[in-house]
Amino acid sequence: MSTAINPPPPSPFDKLFRYLKNSFADGRSPALWLLALVVGVVAGYAAIGLRLAIQSVQFVAFGEFSERLASTASGLPVHHIILAPVAGGCIVSLLLYVGLKTNWLPETRAEGVADVMEARAAQGGKMPLLPGLWSALINAVSVGAGGSTGREGPSVHLGASLASFISRPLNLPARGARIMLACGAAAAVAASFNAPVAGALFAFEVVLGHYALRSIGPVAASSVIGAILSRIHFGASPAFTVPEIPPASLADFIAIIPLGLASAGVAIACIMLSFNAPRLVATRAQALSVPLWVLPPFGGLVIGGLGVLAPEVLGVGYEATSVALAGGYAIATLAALIVLKLIATMATMAFRFGGGVFAPSLYLGAMLGALYGALVAPLIGPDSAGSAYFAVIGMGAVGGAVLGAPLSTTLIVFELTASYEASIALLVCVSLASVITTSVTKGSFFHKQVERHGYDLTQGDARVILQTIRARDIMTPLDSHDTAGELDESCVYDDDYLGRVMGFFSAEKLDGAQVRSRHGDQPIVGYITKADAHAAYAAALQARHEEEHR
Repeated sequence: MSTAINPPPPSPFDKLFRYLKNSFADGRSPALWLLALVVGVVAGYAAIGLRLAIQSVQFVAFGEFSERLASTASGLPVHHIILAPVAGGCIVSLLLYVGLKTNWLPETRAEGVADVMEARAAQGGKMPLLPGLWSALINAVSVGAGGSTGREGPSVHLGASLASFISRPLNLPARGARIMLACGAAAAVAASFNAPVAGALFAFEVVLGHYALRSIGPVAASSVIGAILSRIHFGASPAFTVPEIPPASLADFIAIIPLGLASAGVAIACIMLSFNAPRLVATRAQALSVPLWVLPPFGGLVIGGLGVLAPEVLGVGYEATSVALAGGYAIATLAALIVLKLIATMATMAFRFGGGVFAPSLYLGAMLGALYGALVAPLIGPDSAGSAYFAVIGMGAVGGAVLGAPLSTTLIVFELTASYEASIALLVCVSLASVITTSVTKGSFFHKQVERHGYDLTQGDARVILQTIRARDIMTPLDSHDTAGELDESCVYDDDYLGRVMGFFSAEKLDGAQVRSRHGDQPIVGYITKADAHAAYAAALQARHEEEHR
């Protein structure tokens, strides 16, 4: 007679493992906090590694490893300043060609923040790793060789790609995967600026697009880890030197209103030129049957020529930004640097160099604010806080308007200056600049980039849901395929998006339709009803609503 053997009770370790497994599957916050710490370490070191890679390429190209590229380049021969970006462009061309041939790059460009936003909105928070690593390599060569862009955007993309790769084996739900993207972005920004609060806020404001209790803990933890790592390796000093801001007078505060208008003008020019110039150059290249991956050396020639005129436009430009904040440039020089930096950034992006717009927007804002301060401060008199006050505010106003992140840039300035008065003035100035810029450009620079793939994030998730759910996701499959007869006109295709399906039902006044495949003989593969489509839309809206408010 056999005796049943009772299994031993689960050990505390087994219970903990089971709890964590279920927590990850449900996307619960306690488990995500643990994962966020890992993501913070990986993304923080990735941002540090990208910064060192850029400086290493810069050392090879110009003989300078620090941020003082402008000072070093000003002492180099003219041919050296021109040939360094051209040589870097040749390497970028090779990397783009290899990336396209191996499918490591989906397009002829390095990816950036806009691709992270698109992954959050339309891809369930999932990003492939290889495009992230290959784009980081392209960005390192581009910026290190003198490309007039920044390193923060590439750091965000790399951190988000690594965060997605780390979380993928855990099979997180979409809301958890999106939080991990935000954690990677937060750690990258915090490591770049030594600004953990601004890093977290950037992740909420730009990447996630909402503030939810579920995501605050993980994102904050990851951002703090990124800032700690940066301070361990680079010290507590910020990316660029910010002078002490004296107390501002009432006249100083009132004078920021015209600066907000001017900041909007520069931001609009930056967005429109940086977005439209690549399209114009690509159209011209295609008309001449020139592959886009061939373009970077020609861009290097333009960048090198501008670098001969003004070495301050080369690379990230934080040295020039620091000089502008300290009031070290004359009025004519500031005006010239604004124009030349706009042209250099436009050329860098148009000719398929990599890099982001974060640093250029801060550069332009600092130059604009310093120029405005040099004109206005003498009119205000001895009670004025000086040109440094306006330079700091201009830096944040243009940056916030270009990036569509007014709160993040305000927090960055506060963490850099520890000036409450300057932060309050900046909040007013960046709000004015952002409203005007958005009304003209219909979105931030990142929104304009995402629109290239047909997604309009300015109208919220309700529009994106219609563009991401396909008929095959909600149809009732059929066991047998009908391949005979003419194609039924009252049908939809399995790859049609939900918006098209709902529009078809409304236009044709139908309650249901066959679903056909686009392949082969276009067999019938399912059936979909109007009720199915509306139910799927309502369920997706409810899920997004809960994600954004819990």
